[in-house]
Amino acid sequence: MNLKSKIREIPDWPKKGVNFKDITTLLEDAAAFKQAVDELAAPFLGQKIDKVVGIDARGFLLAAPVAYKLGVGVALVRKKGKLPSRTVEQEYTLEYAANTIAMHDDAIKPGEKVLLVDDLCATGGTALAACDLIAKLGGKIAGVSFLIDLPFLGGSGKLKARGLAVRRLVEYEGE
Repeated sequence: MNLKSKIREIPDWPKKGVNFKDITTLLEDAAAFKQAVDELAAPFLGQKIDKVVGIDARGFLLAAPVAYKLGVGVALVRKKGKLPSRTVEQEYTLEYAANTIAMHDDAIKPGEKVLLVDDLCATGGTALAACDLIAKLGGKIAGVSFLIDLPFLGGSGKLKARGLAVRRLVEYEGE
């Protein structure tokens, strides 16, 4: 099945000139959702992965079933102030603002092999910050997987420049 055909595009949302990639239509389709999870997990079956890390919030919807498929735990990267226990934080810059993300300070054990999963890679700021958090906790990144990549915005290139293996299921060459 062509997963791209299951993703709804919404022009000029959240602002003019942005063609938003809405994955809710893919998630609502049982066969498409299953295929996406299976394809995200497939390269890591048989590898030693200790945790799957999902990025707030749509990344959680993919990371949890991928972790289940791999038979490992899932850890969360959330916006600052959203986790109830002690956290480590990482600030990062977007094109127009700065944000801070956090993980529980015991979410990743030193030496654990981690798969980072999110729904979309655009400029890469959030994914790079999540990689920094994983590294602060002593985790080793086995791969970074996205449902959607927007390579024209440069994010996946920045991750690859760090030597990270990047996988995506769907790619858009422009807005």
